[in-house]
Amino acid sequence: MKPENKNFFQKVYEVSRQIPFGRVTSYGAIAKYLGAARSARMVGWAMNGAGAIEGVPAHRVVNRKGLLTGKHHFDGTNLMQQLLENEGLKIRDNQIVDFEKHYWDPAKELTLDNF
Repeated sequence: MKPENKNFFQKVYEVSRQIPFGRVTSYGAIAKYLGAARSARMVGWAMNGAGAIEGVPAHRVVNRKGLLTGKHHFDGTNLMQQLLENEGLKIRDNQIVDFEKHYWDPAKELTLDNF
């Protein structure tokens, strides 16, 4: 992994650690917040390996439509869904019900001073 990617990944993990319990954000929202608006896929790659990193709530990062696109990176068939349901979210057909209600936008909630 290139050093600049590692730094980017670390920033992704820091943002994801700020997502409140019962809320979700998208890969693209994290990328945009970090000044890399076209790097949603890179955020996805960072989150793919985040399950092994303590304190990174990778289950709270979904695609821009609320789909659980990263669920195959979790142990067990429905672990991502179960973790979100444990936080009070409803999931139907691998998609968060009332996505907008649970959506957390780092650009509105955080300042870049933290990163």
